[in-house]
Amino acid sequence: MLKTYPLSAWMVSVVAGLMVFGMGALASDARAAETVDGVTIYLGVVPAAVVRGHHPPDHPEAEMHGGVPDDGYHVMIALFDDKTGNRITDADVEATISGEEMAEVRKDLERMVIADAETYGNYFDLTGSGPYDIDLKIRLPDDDREVRATLDWQRP
Repeated sequence: MLKTYPLSAWMVSVVAGLMVFGMGALASDARAAETVDGVTIYLGVVPAAVVRGHHPPDHPEAEMHGGVPDDGYHVMIALFDDKTGNRITDADVEATISGEEMAEVRKDLERMVIADAETYGNYFDLTGSGPYDIDLKIRLPDDDREVRATLDWQRP
């Protein structure tokens, strides 16, 4: 089920910046965007503390993805059609994250609307110092194909 979360102007600017401009502010030398099989994938990774520290417990975002964890990271992606530039909505996205010092973790990235734009995300406990491989399996709406991509992320 698609969930809509109202956001403050501050959080909208943080998330929008990450989704549009990549992770330059939070990670250097990481591929924050990649185009695979006609789909451009933008990656955003935000410490859970940013979400938790900005919203009171009764705020709708406090329940997003089952609730904000004590630590960990909110991993988000945005999908675009490479030819048209249109945002891809209603996809099914699965992420498997692994690193040198952590066991592989697989989760569905849930659809969510941030600033009237559909993105996909979930919380992950990224143990160790990284780097991390984020393997994505994307099932596009009205399309039988499955797009697979691997993005790299390194904690700053």
